[in-house]
Amino acid sequence: MAGTISRIRLENFMCHSSLHIELGEHVNFITGQNGSGKSAILTALCIAFGCRAKNTQRAATIKDFIKTGCSYAAIAVDINNQGEDSFKPDVYGNLIKLERRITESSSSTILKDQHGRKVANRKDDLNEIIEHFNIDVENPCVIMSQDKSREFLHSGNDKDKFKFFFKATLLQQVNELLETIRDQLNNADSVVQELEKSIKPVMRELDELREKIKNMEHIEEIAHDIDNLKKKLAWSWVYEVDQQIEEQTVRLQKLKERIPACQERIDRNTVVIDDLKKELTEKEELVRSLGDKTHEVNSMKKSMEDNIAEVVKLKIELEAEHERGTRTLEKMNGRLKQMQAEASQIEEDMQNIQREIDYLDSNVTRLREEEKEFSEELSGIQKSISDIAKEIAESDKRILQLKSHMDGLQQRQSNTVTAFGGQKVLKLLQLIESNHGRFRSPPIGPIGAHLQLASESWSVAVDFACGGLLDAFIVSCHKDLQVLRECANRVYYNNLRIIVYDFTRQRLIIPDGSLPTTEHPTVLSVIQSENHTVLNVLVDQGHAERQVLVRDYEVGKSVAFDHRMRNIKEVYTSDGFRMFSRGSVQTILPPNKRPRPERWCSSPAEKIAELKNEVDGIQRIISEKNAQRRKLVNDRSNLEQKIANLKRKREPEERHLMNKKVQLEDGRRATAENNRHAAVDTTELEEDIKEEKNNIEQKELSLQKTNVKLTAALREVNDRRTAFKTFMDSVNEERLHFSSANDELDLVKRKIDAAQQEKTHYEGVMTTKVLPDIKTAEAEYADLQQRQQEYFKKASIICSESDMEALSHVAGSTPEQLSAKINRLKQRFDQESRRYAESIDDLRALHDKKERKILRKQQLYAGFRVKLNSCQKALDLRWKKFQRNAGLLKRQLTWLFNEHLGKKGISGFINVDYKSKVLSVELTMPQDASRDTVRDTRGLSGGERSFSTLCFTLALHGMTEAPFRAMDEFDVFMDAVSRKISLDTLVDFAVAQGSQWVFITPHDISMVKPGDRVKKQQMAAPRG
Repeated sequence: MAGTISRIRLENFMCHSSLHIELGEHVNFITGQNGSGKSAILTALCIAFGCRAKNTQRAATIKDFIKTGCSYAAIAVDINNQGEDSFKPDVYGNLIKLERRITESSSSTILKDQHGRKVANRKDDLNEIIEHFNIDVENPCVIMSQDKSREFLHSGNDKDKFKFFFKATLLQQVNELLETIRDQLNNADSVVQELEKSIKPVMRELDELREKIKNMEHIEEIAHDIDNLKKKLAWSWVYEVDQQIEEQTVRLQKLKERIPACQERIDRNTVVIDDLKKELTEKEELVRSLGDKTHEVNSMKKSMEDNIAEVVKLKIELEAEHERGTRTLEKMNGRLKQMQAEASQIEEDMQNIQREIDYLDSNVTRLREEEKEFSEELSGIQKSISDIAKEIAESDKRILQLKSHMDGLQQRQSNTVTAFGGQKVLKLLQLIESNHGRFRSPPIGPIGAHLQLASESWSVAVDFACGGLLDAFIVSCHKDLQVLRECANRVYYNNLRIIVYDFTRQRLIIPDGSLPTTEHPTVLSVIQSENHTVLNVLVDQGHAERQVLVRDYEVGKSVAFDHRMRNIKEVYTSDGFRMFSRGSVQTILPPNKRPRPERWCSSPAEKIAELKNEVDGIQRIISEKNAQRRKLVNDRSNLEQKIANLKRKREPEERHLMNKKVQLEDGRRATAENNRHAAVDTTELEEDIKEEKNNIEQKELSLQKTNVKLTAALREVNDRRTAFKTFMDSVNEERLHFSSANDELDLVKRKIDAAQQEKTHYEGVMTTKVLPDIKTAEAEYADLQQRQQEYFKKASIICSESDMEALSHVAGSTPEQLSAKINRLKQRFDQESRRYAESIDDLRALHDKKERKILRKQQLYAGFRVKLNSCQKALDLRWKKFQRNAGLLKRQLTWLFNEHLGKKGISGFINVDYKSKVLSVELTMPQDASRDTVRDTRGLSGGERSFSTLCFTLALHGMTEAPFRAMDEFDVFMDAVSRKISLDTLVDFAVAQGSQWVFITPHDISMVKPGDRVKKQQMAAPRG
C-alpha cells in the first residue's frame, strides 16, 4: 500500500547507535523492556516527517536528539510507493527514501528514489509527500507517543478529551484556519473603510471647483451669445427678404394652379362618360347569357326528375318481392322446426335406454383401462408443457441479452468512444477539452479508443485480457492526475482508473528472450496504435507481451499447461476463457456469462442487423412454442374431461343385461326406420330453405344497391335545385342592375352638358383675370430677388451661411429685436468680467486631473469591496459546512465508541459540547445490576478506564485516514483481562481497516494470535 513504512534506520539517535527495523504492511508489535529505545522509533518518525522538537515532548531543540558523545544523528525511512495512490512513480519508483541528518548547527532533509539517487532536498517537496499520503504525525490518531498515551489514558478531564477529539478529527485545524480568515477579512474591511473615507475631502474640493467653473462658463456663454447675435443680425435682413420671396412664390403658385384645376374638371367628366358606355355594353351581354343558362337548367331539371321516378318504381318492386320471399321462408322454417322436434323426442327416448345400459357392470373393466390410458397420455402432455415453458423462458432470456448487446452497438455506432465507459466518458472528454489549459499535457484516453485490432476475431480475447485498462486514462504527472480526477468527479465518473506515465518515453523494445516461445500471437502482436505511450502502458501495466491468444479451448489448455513455455503469464481463447498456472496450481476461468458488446466491431450496423434477425427468429420460435403449448393445454383439458366422464360410467346393473340389450336392439331398429324417412324429408326441406335464402339475399343486395343509387340521385337533384335557385336569384339581380344602369346613363349625359358649360366659364375667367394677376406677381418677385442678392453679399462678409445653420431662432427675429438684445448682453458682460481674475482653462485642467484620480481610487476601492463580500460569503458557507460536519462527526463517534465497547459488554454515550469545549463519556457497566450510568470515568478501575479510553481512541481512528498509525504503551493501567480484550480489539480493528499499524508495549503479547498480517519484534535489552 502506498504511504506505508517498510524500514526505519537510526544512527546516533537518542539511545541508539545503530538500529534497523523492518515493518510489515499490516500489524506490527514492538516489545521490549523499559529503556530499550522503543519510544525513540516513534520520535524518529515524527522528526523525519518534519515535526518540531518541542512537539515531541522529548527535547527542547532538535540537536538534543543526538546521542551523547556523537557529532550527528541520522534517520532513514523507506516509504512504499506502489499502487494507484503512488506519488510520482515515474520519478521515485516503487520506494521513496527519506533521510534526515541532524548536526549541532543544522539539519537537512533528502528525498531519494528507489535506487538511492537524490531527487529533492527542499521542505516543500517533503510537505507535498505528506499532503499526498495524508501523514500528520502531530495528530494523536496517527502517532500516539508514550507521553500522550499516559496523559490521555490517565486523565479524566472532559476538556482534555475534547482537545484530543478536536485535534484528532482535524476540526481544530479547520476551526483555527476559519478564525484566522475571519480576522483577516475584518482587518481588510477596516482598511477599505478608511480608504473610502480618505477620498471624501477631495470630493468636496472637486465640487467647489465645479461650481467655480460653472460660474465662469456663464461669462463665456454671454460673449458667445453676443457674437452669435451679430451674425444673426447680418443674416436677418437676408432672411426677411427670403420670407417675402417665399410668400410671393406661394401667391404666384396659387394663381398658376387655377388653370390645371379647370382642365382637370373637363377631363374627368369625359372619362366618366366613356366608363358608362362600357358598362352599358356589358349589361346587355349579361342579360343575353342569363337567358341561355335558364333554358339549359330547365332541361336538366326535367331529366333528373324522370330518373328519380324510374328508380323509385324499381325500389317498390324489389321491396314487394323481398316481402314475398320472407313470408315463404318463415313457413319453411316452421315446418323444419316441427320435424326437428319430432327427431329430438325420438333421440331422447334412445338416450334413456342408453343411460340404463351405461350402468351395466360389463363396461367397468373397459372404462378403467381407458381411464388409465388417458391418465398416461395426460402425464406426457404435462411434461411437454413444462419443457416448452422452459424453452420459452430461455429464449426470452436470450432476447434480453441480444437487445442489451444491440444497445451497446448502437451507442458505439453514434460514437466509438462510448464503448469504453459509456456516456460518462463523453462528458469527461468534453470537460477535459474545456479545461485543457489546466493540464501540463493533454490526457490520453480511454486507452481502448486508441487501439485497433489486426483481426476482429481476437476482440473478445483482447477485451478479457486487458480488462479495465481499456477504460483507463493516462496522464504525464501527478498534477494532471489530480485535475483529471476532479473532472471525473464532476461528471460522477468515480471509479475512473488513471495511470501516471512519462509521455516522453520512447516505444519499449522487448527482447526476443522476454517473449513467449510459441507460434501463437500475443495481445501486443494483434493490437495497433499510433500512440507509443498507449502500447508502453499496456506492456508495463497489463503485460500484453506475455498474454498469449489461441483459437479454441483445447489448444489453450495445451499451451498453458502441457508445454510449460517460458514468459507466458496467461492464455486467452477467442471466446474468452482464461488459463494460467502458478506453480503446480492450474486455473481455468470461464468467460463472463453476460456478453459485452463487441467494442472493436468495424461494422456495427451489420452486426445490429444480424442481431435483429436473430431476435426475430427467436421470437418466431417463441410464437410457435406458444401455439404448441396452447394446443397441448386444450388437449389436456379434453383429456381431463374425458377422465371425469369415464369415472362416472361405472357399476351398471348386471341382472337386467340381456333384457336391456333386446330392448335396445328393438328400439334401434325402429329408430333407424324412422330416421331414414325423416332424413329424406328434412334434406329436401333444408335445400329449399337454402335456395330461398340465396334468392332473398340476392334481392336484398339489389335493393341495397338501388337504395344507394336512389339516395345519390336525390342528393344530386337537391344540389342542382339549390344551384338553379341561386342562379335565378343572381339573374334577377342582374336585371335590376341593368335597369338602374340605364337610369345612371341618362344622369351621366346630363352631367356632360353641365361640364361643358363649366369649361366655358373657366376659360373666360383665365383670360380676363388670372393671366394679368400672374404677370404683376412675377414683376414683384424679380424685384425681391435683386434685393436678396445685395443683402446676401453683405452678410457673407461677416460670416458664411453654413456657420449660421448651427444657430437657432435666426429667421424668427427681426433686425430691430436683435440690435436691442446685443446692447443688453454687452452691458451684462462688462459687469460679470470684473468678478473673476483666473483663467477658466486652468481651472478645467485642474478639475480633470482630480476627477481622474478620484475615479481610479473609487474603482479600486469598489473592487476591494466586491472581493471582500465574496470572501465573506464563501467564509460563511464554509463555516456552516464546518458546523454540520462537526455534528456528523459527533454522532459517528458515539456509534463507533459503542461498537468497540460492546465487545466487553459495556454500553456508553459520548456528549460533545462545542460551545463549552468539553467531551463527556457516559458508561453502563455489565456487572452493575441497577444499570446506573457512570458519568465520571475516574470512578472506574484503572483497567476499565483504560479500556474505555482505548475504545474512544479506536472510534477516532475509524474517523480518520492515514497510511500508517502508531501507538506507544496503549495498554498502560490495564489489568490482564482488559489487556487481552484490548489487544484482540486492536488487532481485529487494524486488520479490518487495512492500513499499517505499529503497537509498542513493554508487556507480554503472547496472547496475540499469530497470523500472516501480524508481525512481532523484540527489542534488545538495555545495556547496564
